[in-house]
Amino acid sequence: MIDLRSDTITRPTSKMLDAMMQAHVGDDVFGEDETVNAFQEKVARMFGMEAGLFVPSGTMSNQLGVKVLTEPGDEILIDEKGHIFNYETGAASSLSGVQVRTLNGKDGKLDTDALQHTKRGHFDWEPRTKVICLENSTNKGGGVCYSEDELKSIKAFADQEELFVHLDGARIWNAITATDIEAEFFGEIADTISVCFSKGLGAPVGSMLLSSKERIAKARRFRKMWGGGMRQVGLLAAAADYALENNWEKLAEDHRRAREVAQVIFDSKELAVDMNKLQTNILIFDAVNESAEQVLEQLAENGIRMIQFGPNTIRATFHFEISDEDVEVVKEVLAEIGK
Repeated sequence: MIDLRSDTITRPTSKMLDAMMQAHVGDDVFGEDETVNAFQEKVARMFGMEAGLFVPSGTMSNQLGVKVLTEPGDEILIDEKGHIFNYETGAASSLSGVQVRTLNGKDGKLDTDALQHTKRGHFDWEPRTKVICLENSTNKGGGVCYSEDELKSIKAFADQEELFVHLDGARIWNAITATDIEAEFFGEIADTISVCFSKGLGAPVGSMLLSSKERIAKARRFRKMWGGGMRQVGLLAAAADYALENNWEKLAEDHRRAREVAQVIFDSKELAVDMNKLQTNILIFDAVNESAEQVLEQLAENGIRMIQFGPNTIRATFHFEISDEDVEVVKEVLAEIGK
């Protein structure tokens, strides 16, 4: 089976398991796990932030970011395709008591045009707008990335309007690979950053919130409240650290393979893709005369799994368990479907 449903389906390699077994661990609720402590400091330094907090999932990391930047009754701004709005089960309203206001950006990205005249809170009957939430790279937007200039412009707007910026960097490693933007730059743009180790990097579990020491201390308390306080978590931190050190360089190959498959789709008659939007490992394409479900059935018959992203839209996500040989099979099958 060639599984392209997500880059979260990868399994730990033997060397990653070895790294986990060799980790020096302690009780992280007491702050005594030296492996996770060192890893939190390492990733925070990488992004130019004061501190980091290892958490079980990207959803928890995003929600902690929202929590420490807001108070109940506040409002956050996000593109209508954003993960926090679409895929986190309404957590922002439930856990933080905030209103999520969606904006119509482009490919999951916001810009200053979309943000103009959005700040509210001047009157008692309005919510208080507090945070701009960005996603880099975008998921529903097809893996596209922000440029430095785009981020600088949004940061300038946020400063002018006295708003915070939260960056959902679930696939920030792919974005850095695609754009060559240094990790530290994102620390200059965002007040809180969520980074994930269990997607393209291939760790089995784990994300991290990055911010100031004060906000991370606050987030640590809420992590415990929400059931995310873990004990010998160095086992998982060691896997994430191994993934960061050894699998980051593999992401460029994922991007190349996605583009190879996209070219076959672009050249077909029955399938369609916008090559200009393909920047990373996420490939979103459309069936022209069939439903997505029909195309997915044909793919499954040939041992290929992808995921439906709309009535006629399909997503394929590339990762290090997909080989060049797998890519050739996928290309042949899609070429046949697209005739």
